[in-house]
Amino acid sequence: MRKSENISRFSADQIRRKVARGESRTDWKRVKAMSRTEVERLADGDEGPLPDDWESKVTVGLPPAKQDIHIRLDGDVLEWFKAHGKGYQTRINAVLRAFVQTRERVDRKSTVRKSAQ
Repeated sequence: MRKSENISRFSADQIRRKVARGESRTDWKRVKAMSRTEVERLADGDEGPLPDDWESKVTVGLPPAKQDIHIRLDGDVLEWFKAHGKGYQTRINAVLRAFVQTRERVDRKSTVRKSAQ
């Protein structure tokens, strides 16, 4: 993820108020009129095709607050993340989060199977 100097952060409520005041540069009527097919076509052009189950991976809300820690990593692992540019700590966190979420899904399926027996 590259950071931009022009990033502005707003809450959903702040955005609703800006839109109501006409301060948005987005053509919301056009956005709301778009079909799902059109949205996916545009996304495919920008980022490549969306996986079929992309909606199941959407998380509503903010992730938990970050905590400062000290962690020892193998040098080659750290160098690999750093070699991919700024944001290496964010990428490490994303890999760890993906691992945890996968394990949670596996654990839930295992629990459901055990309770069905």
